[in-house]
Amino acid sequence: MTFYTKRVFYKNALALDASSLPACHHLHQTTTQTTMALLDQNLFHYSLLSLYLLGPPTFISLKFLQAPYGKHHRPGWGPTISPPLAWLLMESPALWLTLLLFPFGQHSTNPKALILMSPYLLHYFHRTIIYPLRIYRNSKPTSGFPASVAVMAFGFNLLNAYLQARWVSHYKSDYDGGLFWWKFFGGLVVFVWGMRINMWADRVLLGLKREGGGYMVPRGGWFEWVSCPNYFGEIVEWIGWALMTWSWSGFGFLLYACANLVPRARANHRWYLEKFKEDYPRSRRAVIPFLC
Repeated sequence: MTFYTKRVFYKNALALDASSLPACHHLHQTTTQTTMALLDQNLFHYSLLSLYLLGPPTFISLKFLQAPYGKHHRPGWGPTISPPLAWLLMESPALWLTLLLFPFGQHSTNPKALILMSPYLLHYFHRTIIYPLRIYRNSKPTSGFPASVAVMAFGFNLLNAYLQARWVSHYKSDYDGGLFWWKFFGGLVVFVWGMRINMWADRVLLGLKREGGGYMVPRGGWFEWVSCPNYFGEIVEWIGWALMTWSWSGFGFLLYACANLVPRARANHRWYLEKFKEDYPRSRRAVIPFLC
């Protein structure tokens, strides 16, 4: 090989290497994106599994030991914080984490995804902002809220907000299906009905505390049917959410809400019966009219 031939050979080889750099970079970028997608899928699937696994132990434990706040407050659970601040902090992940994650989903600019996420955000705007303000304005100073319970609730809301936001913004795949609006509006009717019951019951309970300086027998409306219409309303909300999202994440949240709220409603019902005795209506159920 002559000097000239060698020079041409090396020049062509360098040119070939240079031309292959964009392809190599693209391949590396594609591989990285695929790896990140697989990691995200695994995180979502294991988080969803965790949501379902949390339900049974929560239900069983709450049958024997109630979270020590509100009617069931008792010492021995460590430091406490004010109830309005506790509700603000522990419910807040449902707002800020949802808003943080949503723009990273593949459906983040889809109007249907934005509309679908709105009822969830509306509920938690009320629970995080409006409800604590109502507690602060309408309730006289009471026993504190255990910080340990608030931390546990904060952790659950991190998990749940990730699942709901990620499903709606990224993994849901039937936005173009003909049944989307049927499922959405059907679930929305149920959701709004439940939210009205929940907000009305909260308002009645806070009003009784303000007027009487403590717990009283609530009467009227849904309180003639169940002791805890606020919990009943919230369960109905999440039935609506499960219908709207038509997803394992929405259904899992509904099951966990039942595992958490039904035992507490039964404990509240027993508390009312023990405290007010003959003055408390015996025909009321705890949380589900005619059932339990």
